[in-house]
Amino acid sequence: MDNIPLTVLEFNIQTDTDDYDYDYEDRSSANYQELHEIPGTKLVVGSLVEVIDAGICADLYGVIRWIGITPDSPHITVGIEVEDDPNLRNLHTSDGTYNGVRLFQCREGGAVFVPSNKCTNDRRFIESEGSQAASMMSTDTNAVKFGHVDCPTVLGAIAPLRIHNMEELEATCGKFKGIQGHHNSCYLDATLFSMFTFTSVFDSILYRRQGPQDISHYSDVQNVLRDEIVNPLRKNVFVRADRVMKLRKLLDQLSSVSGLTSEEKDPEEFLNSLLSQIMRVEPFLKLSSGQDSYFYQLFVEKDERLTFPTVQQLFEQSFHSSDIKLKEVPSCLIIQMPRFGKSFKMYPRILPSQVLDVTNIIEDSPRHCAICGNLAEFECRECFSCLQTDSGLESTTFCNQCVNTIHKHEKRMKHVWKELSIPRDYKAMVNHISHVPRIFMELFAVVCIETSHYVAFVKTGSGPDAPWCFFDSMADRKGEKNGYNIPEMISVPELPQWLSDEGAKSINEHYSKDKDLPEHAKRLFCDAYMCMYQSTEVMMYH
Repeated sequence: MDNIPLTVLEFNIQTDTDDYDYDYEDRSSANYQELHEIPGTKLVVGSLVEVIDAGICADLYGVIRWIGITPDSPHITVGIEVEDDPNLRNLHTSDGTYNGVRLFQCREGGAVFVPSNKCTNDRRFIESEGSQAASMMSTDTNAVKFGHVDCPTVLGAIAPLRIHNMEELEATCGKFKGIQGHHNSCYLDATLFSMFTFTSVFDSILYRRQGPQDISHYSDVQNVLRDEIVNPLRKNVFVRADRVMKLRKLLDQLSSVSGLTSEEKDPEEFLNSLLSQIMRVEPFLKLSSGQDSYFYQLFVEKDERLTFPTVQQLFEQSFHSSDIKLKEVPSCLIIQMPRFGKSFKMYPRILPSQVLDVTNIIEDSPRHCAICGNLAEFECRECFSCLQTDSGLESTTFCNQCVNTIHKHEKRMKHVWKELSIPRDYKAMVNHISHVPRIFMELFAVVCIETSHYVAFVKTGSGPDAPWCFFDSMADRKGEKNGYNIPEMISVPELPQWLSDEGAKSINEHYSKDKDLPEHAKRLFCDAYMCMYQSTEVMMYH
């Protein structure tokens, strides 16, 4: 095998993965025998490896993307996506093609094909355990350990699941559906399920090419996330726990957040590790204070008049008290509920708003007068909720005529208001616009916590009547110490009604004690930890 030439013909069509098409498949490999692992080793597709022939190259590291026998050789060939573009004398590169046949997908110049005996575990990730050395990224190929359910790697670009009605959802739900929990992973399972199963708002994370500013293992993390978690979740509606453990080990090794493989963590710790430190995703929220953020923590003083507040009310109260605004409409808005630690809750029940009106917290966004409905020109922060209890930020903006009229009242005579900044183009068109447009974002997931265990309610389509499912990565368990968790998806047909104003009021009045609420209603209203909203309009431009 030492005489096998290390050659790869460059594919003559360059593929730009930034302009991806879902369900892409370009593999004419009938004469290629694909294998799951290198026989006699624990190296499988997805393992981190290094090439061990110093005469050919030095310090060549990467992740296995293909294993098999090619038509031009009886021996096993391994396709590797390398960390860095190799500048090597005797080693040709491609974008994942071999002799013009696509075997996997990666950046141009990022793939090499080598004999299997040139591959060994990446020594930088080896952990010693007694006298045995095991690769950090070696995968347990024995599916029996996690319940006899296969979880193959899925390459390419797979679109999010789209469920159109309750019948389709019922057919999709069941046990061994979703992401399988393992070793306190529920914080990550619930968050990932919410982020990727039924929406594409976070998909840029899966396809952005590695840049010079990224860490060397950027592609390793991205490929594991996309090919071994998100794609299998969308195609087969199941991700086995060992696949997720590969991501957890990488995050634990490459970020400052420790204990991600075994300890109880919160979703924001996972998001900080993945989005900020490793993938270096552009923050979703750009605040007028000059700060950027991936999620927004609600900071409010408890209002005793609110017995069953909505996220809309708390959201506006928080932005008003902090006196900040968003510089632009975000594609995604992740809101953390006002609770401290895992037990203390400011409000016993909170209603997640199905639609979040963000018009009044966007800097320079046209707003309407609280009195006459015409274009507002002034803002008075001291008028917050002064017109009626639940009016919020809508009660703070006025046109030139109404701002003087309302402040003639003795209780408001000492208020100080300021002029609003209105885009010049909008001012020029205002006489031709019948009403000031509102900016809305749609609720698509609610991550909940009870006694340190995270679960999620996730919307399976778009629109107010789209069905919702409930996901628990550890809904059941088989065996004790050496057993495994069983994830489950359950349809929740009542949830759209619960989230409506009328339905929420009815169920809140009918069940005065939390313990008497229907199980899923209790989790939704009493245990909400994080609400996720998306703007379909802004998503189109990201």
